[in-house]
Amino acid sequence: MPPIGPNTVWAYDFVFDACATGQQIKCLTVIDEFTRECLAIDVAGSIRSNRVIEVLSRLISARGAPRYMRSDNGPEFVSHAILTWIRESNIETALNDPGKPWQNGTDESFNGRLRDECLNQEWFRSRQEARVLIENWRRHYNEVRPHSSLQYMTPVEFHRQHATSNNPGAALK
Repeated sequence: MPPIGPNTVWAYDFVFDACATGQQIKCLTVIDEFTRECLAIDVAGSIRSNRVIEVLSRLISARGAPRYMRSDNGPEFVSHAILTWIRESNIETALNDPGKPWQNGTDESFNGRLRDECLNQEWFRSRQEARVLIENWRRHYNEVRPHSSLQYMTPVEFHRQHATSNNPGAALK
């Protein structure tokens, strides 16, 4: 599904957890602020700027580029590699002021739900198991779980409705 409108904003951030073995889990979350859809949750032990670029590149190949990328000032998000890639991709940045997570409220709210509804409920035996269970949760969040902020539609339903209303021919494709 393509981004909706010329001012699409994707927000991205990290959430941390650990496996039962003590192995660290780092999750890169990418959210479409308008549709509230979780576009990706990349799960690994370590995620550096080159991996962030890989995830974003895959999303852009599948969905088209957003107009803005919103993030905090974490080292992965303000690295030379990321900022250069964003500029070369004709995407603008919307960096939060340091120490003000509420400026990325959509992603922070999503990350809280991810923690409450998935990470705190599961006991991951390995990173591989974490990847599978977190991806299952992401799909449920997007496709099954209604959101009050979206008039009790799922993010996928909301996206389809707005993509169709902005492009009447899209319903025929």
